[in-house]
Amino acid sequence: MNYLPVTDESLLQAADIIKNGGIAVFPTETVYGLGADAFNPQAIARVFEVKGRPRFDPLIIHIAAAETLEIVADLSVLDKEVRNKLFLLAENVWPGPLSIVLPKNEKIPGIATAGLSTAAIRFPDHEAAQKLISLSTGAIAAPSANPFGSLSPTRAEHVRDSLGGKVDIILDGGSTRIGLESTVLDIADGSFKILRPGGTPKEFIESLIGKLTENREQRTKNSEQFPTQSEQTCFSTPDSQLPTPHLISPGQLKSHYAPKTPLFVLTKEEIINKSYENSCVFLFFDGLTRNIWRKAQNQSDLLSENSRIVVLSEAGQVLEAAFGLFDVLHELDNGGFSRIYAQFAPSEGLGEAINDRLLRASHPHS
Repeated sequence: MNYLPVTDESLLQAADIIKNGGIAVFPTETVYGLGADAFNPQAIARVFEVKGRPRFDPLIIHIAAAETLEIVADLSVLDKEVRNKLFLLAENVWPGPLSIVLPKNEKIPGIATAGLSTAAIRFPDHEAAQKLISLSTGAIAAPSANPFGSLSPTRAEHVRDSLGGKVDIILDGGSTRIGLESTVLDIADGSFKILRPGGTPKEFIESLIGKLTENREQRTKNSEQFPTQSEQTCFSTPDSQLPTPHLISPGQLKSHYAPKTPLFVLTKEEIINKSYENSCVFLFFDGLTRNIWRKAQNQSDLLSENSRIVVLSEAGQVLEAAFGLFDVLHELDNGGFSRIYAQFAPSEGLGEAINDRLLRASHPHS
C-alpha cells in the first residue's frame, strides 16, 4: 500500500491504479472516498469486500465534468420540468456536496447501484478528486473510506489506521473541508426528496427548485425494515441469503457512522440536566450550553482526569460543528471512555445532517 501526499505524480499513479482495476483512497470536500472505476464490476466488487459493505447498499458515482452526466445517467426518461430542475441544481450546487439520484445509464454496472435502475451521482468540489477522476476513466464509484458502519474518515490517517492494508494507494490531502457526507436528493421518479441530509442544506436546495417532498414514510420504513449494523454479515453470508431492503442511497440504515464507544444523543435540556459521570464524555454543541451545565454540577467532580468535556463550536456555529464532528468522534473513540453523551445541534441548515449522523451513531444505545 502506498501512502502519499497529493501531488501531480501521485494523482497519476492513483489514476493508473484505478484504470487497471485497483482501489484508491482520495480526499473530497466531504470525507475521504474509497474509489474504483465506475465501469468495472470486478473493481467495484472489491470496494464492497474491502469496506465490508453489504451489496444491497449502493455506491455514489463521482464525476468531474458536467458532460459526463449523460454517460452515467439516462436523462432521456426525465420529463422537461425535472430535467430543468436538475440543470438548475447542477449549475448552482455542482461542484459541491450534493448527490442526485437519477435513472442510471446502462454503462454503469448493476453491482454499483445494488441492482437498482437508479444511481446517485455527484461532482465533488475538491481539486484533487476532480483531477483523479479526470485522469482515470471519468467516473469513480466510491463510498466513504471506512469499515462499513463506522465513523467516516476526515483525514487520511483515519483510513490508514482502519483500511490501510487492504487498499492500493492512499492520497493524503489533509483534513476535509466540510467533514460530513453529501446530501442525497432523489429526483428519479419526479418527486424531489432528500434521502440523506448532508453538506448541502435543504433550505438552499428549496431556494433553487421549490418545496421538497417530505420523506417521513421512507425514514420510518428504513427504521423498521432495514437490518442494523450487527445484523449485516455481508461477505460472511452469501448475498442470496442477505436481506434485500432495496436502499436507494447510502446512509439510510438505522445504525451507521458509529464509534465503538456507546454514544447517547440528548436534547439541550436533557444534557443540561444530565449528572456528571466518571469515564464519560460530554460532547456539547456550543459553549453556552456547556457553561450552563457546569454551573449545575459539583465542580470538584469535573476535575476528574478520566472524563472529557468537549464543545463542537464555542460560538454555536453549525458549519464549525459539522467540520469537526467526525474528527472529534475519532479522537474520543480512542480515549478509553465508557460512554459519550452528545447534544443535538439546532435543526436548521447543516444541523439536520449533524443530528442525522448522531442519531445513527447512537443506535441502538439511545
